[in-house]
Amino acid sequence: MQNQPIAGKILIADDESEIAHQLAQLMRRQGLTPVVASDGDAALDFIRTQHPDLLLLDYRMPGKNGLEVMQKAKSLDANLPVVLMTAFPEIRRAIEAIRAGALDYLAKPFAHDEIVRVVLRGLNERHLSRLQATGRAGSQDSLRELFGPSDAVRQLIGDVERVAQSNFSVIILGETGSGKEVLARAIHQCSSRGQQPFVPVDCGAIPETLLESELFGHERGAFTGAHQQKSGRFETACGGTLFLDEISNLPLASQAKLLRVLQDKVLYRVGGSQPIRVEARLLVASNLDLQRQVEGGSFRRDLYFRLNEFVIRIPPLRQRREDIPYLARQFLEVTNSELSKQVTGFSRGALGALLAYSWPGNVRQLRSVIRRAVLMAEGQITEQHLELDQPRINRPTALEAESLLSLREIVKRQTICVEREVIAEALHKAGGNKAKAARRLQIDYKTIHSKVKEYGIATNGEQQHAHQEE
Repeated sequence: MQNQPIAGKILIADDESEIAHQLAQLMRRQGLTPVVASDGDAALDFIRTQHPDLLLLDYRMPGKNGLEVMQKAKSLDANLPVVLMTAFPEIRRAIEAIRAGALDYLAKPFAHDEIVRVVLRGLNERHLSRLQATGRAGSQDSLRELFGPSDAVRQLIGDVERVAQSNFSVIILGETGSGKEVLARAIHQCSSRGQQPFVPVDCGAIPETLLESELFGHERGAFTGAHQQKSGRFETACGGTLFLDEISNLPLASQAKLLRVLQDKVLYRVGGSQPIRVEARLLVASNLDLQRQVEGGSFRRDLYFRLNEFVIRIPPLRQRREDIPYLARQFLEVTNSELSKQVTGFSRGALGALLAYSWPGNVRQLRSVIRRAVLMAEGQITEQHLELDQPRINRPTALEAESLLSLREIVKRQTICVEREVIAEALHKAGGNKAKAARRLQIDYKTIHSKVKEYGIATNGEQQHAHQEE
C-alpha cells in the first residue's frame, strides 16, 4: 500500500447553499472532488448514476429527512460511508443514526479539522472494504492485505474461495475484533451475488423489542411508533447476502422465527398477514462456540444444524503473530495519510512489544493502538508510544531486541513460545488427554501429537510415569 493522498468523490447534500459551498471548498483543499445536491431526492439520483465515495448529509432538508435518505442510499450502496450533519443535535437522534449505519453524526457548526478527519477516516475504510471487491481472481491479494501473509491466513483464503461460489450458509467463528465481518464481505464479493446488496446486522446492538421489526419489517400501526410501513433487513438483502453478526445474542423466540424464514423462504412483517418471498444468502458470525451454546440451551439445535453447512474459524492474532508487523505497517501508512504525517516506522523495541503482546482485542485493537501511536509519534514509533499494558506473552529478551536477529527469526521464536505455552495449558486442562486438548484448540490429533513431540511437552500421564520410574 502506498502512502499517498486519498482521492475521492464527496457528495454534499444540504439545502443551505452557503454551508454546502463552504464544505465543497474544504473538500477541494484536501484534493477531493465535491458535488452538491440541494435535497434528498437529488442526492439519491446522484448515487444511482455517479457512485460517490462518501456522503455528507444534512439531517433536515425539504422532503425526506436525513435518516430516510441514508436508508435509501445504503440500499443503493451498502458500503457507502454516510456522515449526518445537523444544527439541532440530540443524543437520541445521534444513537439512532449510528445504529442505522452512519459513519458519524456531527453537530453544526463544526470545526474544519473535525470534518476533514471524519471524511478521511470514511474514505480510508471505504478503500479497505474495496480491496475485497477486486473479483474472484484478486481475492487472495486483497484478503492477504487485510489479514496478513501467514499460513493461517492462506488457509482462510482457501476456505473463502472454496465456499464463495456455493449458496451454503456459513458460520464464521472468531474472537471480538478478529475480522468476522471483513471475511463475510469477502465471501459475498467473491460470489455471484457480489453486485447485489450486502446487509450487515449486529444482533447484539438492537434491542430485543425491535429485533424482529429490524429483520422482518413491520406494517404501519403494528406497534406504538410504527407510523409507516418498513421493509426489514431480509427484504433489503433480497438477491444478495444477509450477515447476522453475533447471532448468539438472538433471543430463542427470534431464533424460531428465523428458522421458519430460512426453511420456507417466506416472511411476514410484524403486524402483517401477507407472505413476502425472500431470497438472500445467510452468513452468520459469533465470538462464542455455537455448539456449546446449543449444549447449554441458549441456541436452538435445529437452527444450528440449518446454519452449519460450512464453518470458518478465524484464529486470534496471538496465534498468527507473524501477521502483526505487516498489519502494523498497513495501519501506520493509512494513518499517516489521514493525519498528513510522515512517521517512518517502528523501533526494534516497539516491534518487540507488538510481538510480545497477547492482543485480546485482536486486529481491531492493533489498529487502535497504531493509530494512537502515529498521532503521538514524530519520526519513529517507540515502545512508549504504544502504551501497551498487560497481558503480555513471552516478551522478547533484551538480547533478542538488541541483537542482529532478523524480524522473521524473532517472529518465529515468539510463535514457537506461544504455541508451546498454549498447547501445554490445553493439555493440563484436558488432564493430559491429547484428543480432548486437540478438540479444545480446534486442531486435529495428528497436529497436536507432532507438536507435543517437537516441543518436548510432557503430558500428565507421562509426568506420572516419570515420577514412578524415579
